Amino acid sequence: STVLEAALPNTTVALFNMHDQDSGDNGMTRCELLGKQPFSIRPLAADAYALVTSEVLDWEEVVEYNVTVWAHDEGFSALLASKKLLLQPLDMNDN
Repeated sequence: STVLEAALPNTTVALFNMHDQDSGDNGMTRCELLGKQPFSIRPLAADAYALVTSEVLDWEEVVEYNVTVWAHDEGFSALLASKKLLLQPLDMNDN
C-alpha cells in the first residue's frame, strides 16, 4: 500500500475485517500494532477496522514501513493471528 508523505493524521491506509465464530469472551476480538509505528488502528464496526496514520510521514526519513497487525480474542488461552503489511510513503517535492 502507498500513502502520500504529506497525508494528514487519521488518513486511512488500509481496511480490514476479522471475525471469531466463538461466543462470549472467546468471540470478542482486539487488534494491536507491533512496536512503535506512525499508525494506529481505528475500529469502524463490529468486525471492521481501519489502519490510519497517527502522524505526518516523511519519505526522506523512512521510505517504507513494515507494519504487523496482531489480532487476538479475549478468551482464556487467547487465539492469535498476525498480518504483515508493507507501507510505502510516496515522496512529494518538498522544495
